[in-house]
Amino acid sequence: MPPKADSTTDKLIRRAIAEKRLVRFIYQDKERVAEPHDYGQMKGTDRLFCYQVRGQSTGRLPNWRLVDISGISGLEVLEETFPGSRGADYDQHLNWNKIYARVA
Repeated sequence: MPPKADSTTDKLIRRAIAEKRLVRFIYQDKERVAEPHDYGQMKGTDRLFCYQVRGQSTGRLPNWRLVDISGISGLEVLEETFPGSRGADYDQHLNWNKIYARVA
């Protein structure tokens, strides 16, 4: 099953993951800057599992975030890069129905 994200969002997320580049986006009325790690489908919803490093949040930063792609707006791929997988022990890495892209 193809991703439900619009084609521009899909391409930007895949590019950011492949190139290990940070992304900036608005989610739940907050601007966030994050390392995109996993992009896929979980329980029928396209989601991005990312490590938020800057921006606004109701929780502490930096920290892992699981965001619904449908709630993202203003997505930008930044020039800033990150080293790759953080080896997260967070269980969301294991609960995907389908993975579209994963950082190496």
